[in-house]
Amino acid sequence: MVRVHEALRDDPDALPPERRWALGLLRSVVLVLYLLRQNPVREAAAEWFGISQATVSRRWTSLLPLVEKVLVEHVPDPAKASAGRVVLVDGTLVPTWDWASEGTSMFSGKHRDTGFNVQIAATLAGDLLAVSAPVPGSRHDTYAWRQPSFPDAFADRESMGDLGYIGTGLLTARRKPPGHERSKADKVFNQSISTLRAAVERAIAHLKDWKILATRYRGPLTAFPAIVKTITALTFYKKGW
Repeated sequence: MVRVHEALRDDPDALPPERRWALGLLRSVVLVLYLLRQNPVREAAAEWFGISQATVSRRWTSLLPLVEKVLVEHVPDPAKASAGRVVLVDGTLVPTWDWASEGTSMFSGKHRDTGFNVQIAATLAGDLLAVSAPVPGSRHDTYAWRQPSFPDAFADRESMGDLGYIGTGLLTARRKPPGHERSKADKVFNQSISTLRAAVERAIAHLKDWKILATRYRGPLTAFPAIVKTITALTFYKKGW
């Protein structure tokens, strides 16, 4: 909260003083964190905090970018954070409303739902390394992985992914040969990969403790990348980076 206060002192126009009295800065920051953590409807948040829905929306719009801004220094450089480590990669779908204006671009055939595809990189211990920018859910994991910055950050690392990453250079499980059963060696290998990759699934589960990533996102799609950045910064801040 202190950092947000300092950011407002440097940029007072971010939240006009005449609009701060209704809730106060401390509770306004708590409100933003509450919206990220629990993803309630705005009417419920307004009643819980004893303010209007319009005030909830104004605080959210004004303070969300400030929270990310003051915590961005805690987000490590993925290349440095992963130095000497095996990198585990997996994608997850963050469900959204099925906006008619988006056509089928947000629909994931794999998950049979609409949302954003977000890529997560973690260590063998399940520690978060990086979170990608979101792409429409209709995009395959391979496409999402190849977005700028992700492959470059882990170019010289031993990295593992599931079968959806075949052809990306990541170590993946072995497919069943056409018309044949997997060999015993392939089964043992695949089991080993699956056991190791469980760590990145734990990292995704912890990230989705922020319910706005786990339950259906209802806001404007254009605002979602900023939400991902803010939650990433909060996660690393909590871990003490």
